[in-house]
Amino acid sequence: MTEATKPDGERIAKVLSRAGVASRREAERMIEIGQVAVNGKVIDSPALNVTAADRITVDGKPLAAPEPARLWLYYKPEGLVTSASDEKGRETVFDHLPEDMPRVMSVGRLDLNSEGLLLLTNDGELKRKLELPSTGWLRKYRVRIKGNPAEPDLEPLRKGITVDGERFQPMSVSLDRIQGANAWLTVALREGRNREIRRAVGAIGLTVNRLIRISYGPFRLGELQPGEVEEVKGRVLRDQLGMDPKSEEASGRKPAPKPSPRPIPCAPAAPAR
Repeated sequence: MTEATKPDGERIAKVLSRAGVASRREAERMIEIGQVAVNGKVIDSPALNVTAADRITVDGKPLAAPEPARLWLYYKPEGLVTSASDEKGRETVFDHLPEDMPRVMSVGRLDLNSEGLLLLTNDGELKRKLELPSTGWLRKYRVRIKGNPAEPDLEPLRKGITVDGERFQPMSVSLDRIQGANAWLTVALREGRNREIRRAVGAIGLTVNRLIRISYGPFRLGELQPGEVEEVKGRVLRDQLGMDPKSEEASGRKPAPKPSPRPIPCAPAAPAR
């Protein structure tokens, strides 16, 4: 397609995503079920380009102007689901964020029984970018397992393992310490398949009983405590992601909101390495 024949504007789902309405995929679903209108007409296909001159409404409300992309580090406690809503009625991470947080989306997920670093953003395009496999970011975890494995027991994880017909890429695995009936590992991988570490460890006859994500690419859990959230500074977004945020507001750590709707027991901190 030449420059002369390129359609004006941007795809409607991309515009909705950048405005923080939803991820691009979710925005497409909203369009298909009739929640979005352009210039007063409800649309049912995301195959539409829009410009700044178009009037867009979502559920009858005008689309707000896109805000600068922002990113937060959140210590997800064990016992919360990462989805925006849960069909089983379980509490989500979004139920426990500070009230002054804008509408945000999670970058990837952590399962119900896992804890640690979860990235949150108000920008659907940034979410998509950070989740792309081509990003190739390393994700690191502190993993406590039941049992006292020897180094040879962990070799299948380092070489790559197939579980239920699904091939997992080689993981970096270090045996850090034995602690009573348990052992602590540090595991690093570049893909984020569903319950990958738990499934791979189970395939070699061991059981994960605690899993903490400590980093996602250049972002670290650091000293955050369960339930705390900290905004990433604009200059860090620029340096790490090549972004040019319009706002350079200072970031600050926000404690877990209190009281929470329901107390969530948090496990003790991982032992020092």
